[in-house]
Amino acid sequence: MAIPANVPPASSTKSGSSRRLARQLALQLLFQQEFQAKHTEWQGNFWKEHPTASDTVRTFATSLLQGVKDHQADIDRLIQKFAVGWSITRMPVVDRNILRCGIYELLWEPEIPAAVTINEAIELAKRFADDEAQRFVNGILDHILRDEERLAEKRSQLNAKEPNQSLPPHTDVNV
Repeated sequence: MAIPANVPPASSTKSGSSRRLARQLALQLLFQQEFQAKHTEWQGNFWKEHPTASDTVRTFATSLLQGVKDHQADIDRLIQKFAVGWSITRMPVVDRNILRCGIYELLWEPEIPAAVTINEAIELAKRFADDEAQRFVNGILDHILRDEERLAEKRSQLNAKEPNQSLPPHTDVNV
């Protein structure tokens, strides 16, 4: 599935709309990087195709892209560990990169609450992937949040904000 460069941004007046747009653009950048990694001019061309992206949007999108690149080996190991029955190389490119963005945010963006990260990843899947991808992305990120030792603080923040709710029961993701 290709992500066209000219996909219009999600319309929203919420304060998080610039981050949502940045996530969409980061996903498009990651998608293009998989196919054009050897060409140096592709990222500059990408921003020329998105001249209305604010500095805030560009900064966050570029931060996500660079963060995923910097931590990709660790991120991909987590995907492989929690995607039971799936090989990362056989996953659709869009799904794989949505997971990469979400895992990067969970582990290396401490100011972004886990619930926001997971919800935004699901929204990306709704916009750019199929219905099964939404469940798949939700399941993998939920498992990582629940089981990854480095996310203990985010789990405690989630439980502190929602004291009467705990994480749903652990189930295998075999979508």
